[in-house]
Amino acid sequence: MAARAYWQGQIRLALVSIPVEIYPATRSGAAISFHQIHEPSGQRIRYEKVAPGVGPVDRDDILKGFEISKGNYVLLEDEEIEAVKIESRKTLDLVQFVEADAIDVLYYEKPYFVLPADDLAEEAYAVLRDALRATRKVGLGQLSVRGREQLVSLKPCGRGLILEVLRYADEVTRAQKYFSAIPDHKADPDLLDLATAIIDKKTAPFHPEEFHDGYVDALQRLIEKKKKAKGKRIIEDVEEPAAKGSNVIDLMAALKKSVGEGGKAAPAKKPTARKTPAKSAAKSTAKPRTTAKRKSA
Repeated sequence: MAARAYWQGQIRLALVSIPVEIYPATRSGAAISFHQIHEPSGQRIRYEKVAPGVGPVDRDDILKGFEISKGNYVLLEDEEIEAVKIESRKTLDLVQFVEADAIDVLYYEKPYFVLPADDLAEEAYAVLRDALRATRKVGLGQLSVRGREQLVSLKPCGRGLILEVLRYADEVTRAQKYFSAIPDHKADPDLLDLATAIIDKKTAPFHPEEFHDGYVDALQRLIEKKKKAKGKRIIEDVEEPAAKGSNVIDLMAALKKSVGEGGKAAPAKKPTARKTPAKSAAKSTAKPRTTAKRKSA
């Protein structure tokens, strides 16, 4: 099935209009969601809308309210909210251009692919793409979609164009609020050289497919085990945490160890095997139980 366009319209640069289609450039990851289940009956838990002192209420009696003070609300009808929504427009005006690195990374929210809508639009599309690349500029405009105006940027990407939805200023927390308390100390030159050596050694091309969410993978394996157990409880072997060492870290020693001799990574040390008393060793040969039948109610 072909992807559905998020927006169809035209990008306007002065008197030039370019028909385009915009498609999402990302999709949701393999997140695992859960429902709450009443264990004795196996039924899913449902939630009722209730009002304190009233109990369950009819859905038709529910309005949206904006809290202006503790316990005081301005009530709004759905029709009133709909009336102030921005009318969707089919034109994205590029009203300003900025340097490619002028937009802080905190403002970027979501990317979209921009494609020419037809063969006739391809020439003007290519001109805009190449002009942005030649000037190293990013176009700015406001896209009207689904009742809201979104601040967006437009920049070249390979053969095409990427549109990125930007956050408005009031949606971004200034970094100074958090970083201002950090002392303005310069790093020790020797430590800096060692840290730079480690970074250089570990520098490689970015291949996103090499990274996985270990939590999601572990949950999927657990779910598969539970399916195969057919209702039996799974008893997982829990690894004991390693003994904690001193909290005092010799930064220089740690960096030198990370770099290793001759600029090579230091080999990982294997954990030293602990001697086990004969009696305990005999017990350890017993096969661990992995499943246990639940007691019948």
